[in-house]
Amino acid sequence: MSHLKPVNKFLCLQTLCESNFRKLLRLIPHLPALDKNSIAHMGDKPALHLSVHEKAPYTLILELSYYFEVEPQPLFEPALKLRVYLDAGMVEVLSDCERPRKRWQGPMDQQMLEHKWRLNYFLDKWLDHCLHHGYRFSAVDGDLQTVFANA
Repeated sequence: MSHLKPVNKFLCLQTLCESNFRKLLRLIPHLPALDKNSIAHMGDKPALHLSVHEKAPYTLILELSYYFEVEPQPLFEPALKLRVYLDAGMVEVLSDCERPRKRWQGPMDQQMLEHKWRLNYFLDKWLDHCLHHGYRFSAVDGDLQTVFANA
């Protein structure tokens, strides 16, 4: 997933999480007020689904995923579960559809750092892709609305 290997991954991971927060704000301008699920449609491209799992004063747990209509049942991928730190201006990936959330104990070791790096680097590239293709969630009267745009 990630071929970039920075020298100081811990520092780069923090910078990446801050950058991803800024990109997420471009995708979801009303992120701090978010409390409902929403869908962004882009012509013939897959619909982008946004689900709110938890909301606290300074954090949100969201799931962001494409929706694919396939048989025998619809498919949601990459199903990224995100923790958004509104006060710190950071977002981190907790899990994706292929790697369930891991519970780590003790100090951050190299394996944990590598795992977090790969997930957050993927989010960085995926947010770039979504923004490049015009996906946006917009708000009307504070509530996110389903957005339809022509690609």
